[in-house]
Amino acid sequence: MSEQHLSSIEKVKQASDSLRGTIKDGLADEITGAISEDDKALVKFHGMYMQDDRDRREERAEKKLERLYSFMIRLRLPGGLLSADQWLATQDIAGAHSTGLIKITTRQTIQLHGLYKSHVKPTIQAFNEAKLHSIATCGDINRNVICSAHPRQSPIHKQVHDFSFKIDELLLPRTKAYYEIWLDGEKLADKKEEEDPLYQDRYLPRKFKIAIAIPPNNDVDVFGNDLGLIAIIENDQLKGFNIAIGGGLSSTHGNPATYPRLATVIGFVSGEEKILKTIYEIVTIQRDYGNRSDRSLARLKYTVDKMGIEWFKTEIARRTGFPLEKEKPFLFTDRKDYYGWFQNKDQLWYYTPFIENGRVTDNEKAALKTALYEIAATRKLNFRFTANQNVILADIRDEDKISIEKILKKYRIEEYTESISSIRKNSMACVALSTCPLAFAEAQRYLPALISNIEPLLKKNGLHQEDIILRMTGCPNGCARSYIAEIGFIGTAPGKYNLQLGGDHTGMRLNKVYKESLDETAILQELDLLFSRFAKERNAKESFGDFAVRKKLV
Repeated sequence: MSEQHLSSIEKVKQASDSLRGTIKDGLADEITGAISEDDKALVKFHGMYMQDDRDRREERAEKKLERLYSFMIRLRLPGGLLSADQWLATQDIAGAHSTGLIKITTRQTIQLHGLYKSHVKPTIQAFNEAKLHSIATCGDINRNVICSAHPRQSPIHKQVHDFSFKIDELLLPRTKAYYEIWLDGEKLADKKEEEDPLYQDRYLPRKFKIAIAIPPNNDVDVFGNDLGLIAIIENDQLKGFNIAIGGGLSSTHGNPATYPRLATVIGFVSGEEKILKTIYEIVTIQRDYGNRSDRSLARLKYTVDKMGIEWFKTEIARRTGFPLEKEKPFLFTDRKDYYGWFQNKDQLWYYTPFIENGRVTDNEKAALKTALYEIAATRKLNFRFTANQNVILADIRDEDKISIEKILKKYRIEEYTESISSIRKNSMACVALSTCPLAFAEAQRYLPALISNIEPLLKKNGLHQEDIILRMTGCPNGCARSYIAEIGFIGTAPGKYNLQLGGDHTGMRLNKVYKESLDETAILQELDLLFSRFAKERNAKESFGDFAVRKKLV
């Protein structure tokens, strides 16, 4: 592609000296809490976004002050695994350098918000001491690899889960900029040491997301990812993975050229070497053919639709040296986290508490943050994050279960989790306001209150135990995967949301717009009518999403 047709971000990446830019100089500038526009793009590759407090923009503008800039930093945790010591370190770091809130994301990791510029480097150095890093958790690169979280999912869960680490290592960038800028590493004398055959000097046209699912539970929403791997297990043996490409949920209001898309299954591959080679070459195809002039059309889904599935399969075979096999049968029946206590085949115990929208905090209902810190201090477990913004207290031995359970009871965690309605347990929301610059409307700060008004409508219609999947995003980018919910809310303006219906229960069908730009009163009126019809007209065991499609509501 000729240089004049490259987007401005493409030029920034290529001129960045392997993602160094002028970040060091920007950190040293004490006059502003911000960094340059070019460096804003580059720090994403280091695992952070520059943001500002949108609630305080007007107040600061009146005082002729610059915006209240801060940074969000996100950890790279393949498969969402964290040790007890690392949890303790993270909670201490959050208290010392950020707002103190730990936010569990929809991609099995955690992020901290509200770090002022002077705190970013000390935060990264503290994480490094805990053997944690934030390399490539944002930016035009492969993001955190997610995997079905709960070991009860399969007797060979570990074997499948280990692929998240292997893929993560395979697709990490080679640049040493992170170590030089944040950890005071020595600058490389020989640039050949960081030559990157995968990302070269241009990286990818856009972010790239990978998920690994273990049927029958599609807890990771595997089809919402650029690349999905569906584990094929027979007689407790991993045979390989079905490969799905071209998923992605972001779109732009008013731009019909953009759209959410579910990934297409294109075949099956077995053997670790072949599996990793296939993944690597799918990334290189996106690198070489993805749109680098229009970022709104730069995700793999648009490359797949432009070039065609058959072309893509042929090109994968040409690059790997072997064709994909025919896809294997698979079945998803659920899409959920397993709340409460469960034991796996190794006699280890697992407990999943409910964490609303991934916000680890203490409130009048349950002292979750305090409890998790005290539990981590026992060092008798690990932490496994889920793709639904929860954390599993994991790998607990039989003799340690009682002491962990005592702490859960002490801080009312079990009582709180058991009291939560099905629809709240199946809900998710993105960060949105006040920090996300893309948000048109609230999400995580508003959804809990909206659900409190939805719950009586369900109870009134005898549906309070119904497993309805409901999600909300403050904009159409779909970070909380609202496009594959049975009920999706997508922000269009302050206090206004598109109401979308018709996603299925297993994450294999997109929803569609039912009504546009509704305020809360209109939302509740519509849902009351819909729940009434669903209660009276549903077929036996029919899900709400299937009912909406059968009745042609969308």
